[in-house]
Amino acid sequence: MSENKTSRRNFLKKTLIGAAAFTIVPRHVLGGKGFLAPSDHLTKGVIGVGAMGRGHFKYAGTKTVAICDVDTRHLALAQKALGGGVTEHHDFRELIQNPEVDIVHIATPPHWHGLMAVEAARSGKDIWCEKPMTRTIGEGKKVKEAVAQHGNIFRLNTWFRFDANFYGMNVPVKKIKKLVDTGMLGWPLKVTISKHTGFDWKFYWVGREDLPVEQAPKELDYEMWLGPAPHKPYSTHRVHTTFRGYWDYDGGGLGDMGQHYLDPVQYFLGKDEESPIKIEVDAPQQHSDAVGTWRKITYTYADGCQIVLDGAGTEEGLAYIEGPKGKLYKGFVSDIPDMERKLAQYPDPAPQMTDFVEACRTRQKFALNEQNGYYSATLVNLGLAALRLNRTLKFDSEKQVFVDDEAANRLIDQPMRGPWII
Repeated sequence: MSENKTSRRNFLKKTLIGAAAFTIVPRHVLGGKGFLAPSDHLTKGVIGVGAMGRGHFKYAGTKTVAICDVDTRHLALAQKALGGGVTEHHDFRELIQNPEVDIVHIATPPHWHGLMAVEAARSGKDIWCEKPMTRTIGEGKKVKEAVAQHGNIFRLNTWFRFDANFYGMNVPVKKIKKLVDTGMLGWPLKVTISKHTGFDWKFYWVGREDLPVEQAPKELDYEMWLGPAPHKPYSTHRVHTTFRGYWDYDGGGLGDMGQHYLDPVQYFLGKDEESPIKIEVDAPQQHSDAVGTWRKITYTYADGCQIVLDGAGTEEGLAYIEGPKGKLYKGFVSDIPDMERKLAQYPDPAPQMTDFVEACRTRQKFALNEQNGYYSATLVNLGLAALRLNRTLKFDSEKQVFVDDEAANRLIDQPMRGPWII
């Protein structure tokens, strides 16, 4: 009798714990009242409703039902833009646990991306994350692992590998990939990303080394804005529209534009599951807090392919892609005779899932997801590591660690300020 009572208590205890663990679930996995009919909009909660967040409220096929920000002024502007009636949250964890939210859209500074994405994945939500995917390589690994474990649909919000004309090339990326895949340019290839090939590195995203100490405005919860970042005195230039100039939150022009520019290159070079093995940098010594500029960053892959980030922009007439058999210039101009006619004879690249709403409904992996997005975010973070240390770094593509470099490896998993942990 005693054993039966004990067993029954243990069974009930485990059942209640299990039930508690599954109280927060997205509507697409529920039946009955919470079931999402195919004709319904997916609901979205947006974390970070500054200018970027507010710009994504009305994505086709979704309805914004919840917003979160640590600045009450942002929340007021967001409510006005949405016409009111939307649930407000100060703490992002409350939004993530809101059972009415299907998709969590993360539009905060990058030092929050990894932590929020992992929390959303654990809560069963699908995730739409602004670029860069994460501020560190280690955080990217954690996001990739969490999404794989919990089966979420993840979208990274840079779209050039599958949509729109690609900056100075003035054609969609699939046309560049088609050319590369034909072999007409030869192999290995060198890709140069420069203002002369149509790409602006936005060096106005630099930090100030003489920040004044100021009083945080009453509408901003500065401690929560900092979150996992080290505590530093408030200054207007440190937050909101100019945060990109500080290492604790982003990585300047490379952090801002790097994944836009590099993800398509990774795609058309066929490097979605591979990282470069050497990263070289030519730059002034960087300040410990404020991001500066750089002249050149060069990535080299094991097969000899290179990606060159030309920040100085002193060389004009550069080819965007240079191979042993030919070159491709800005505007999709080539030195290969009759290139366009020859290209038309080859098949187009394989189709991709480019409708995020459809991906969420059908549970198909989105074109730019937690896996290939991790590798292009790592390209950005490899360049930033070399820049911060101001030296050439060697990287093990298989193990995803730096080779014989303790200081560089400390940048992979940077500590978070308590109580935050990923």
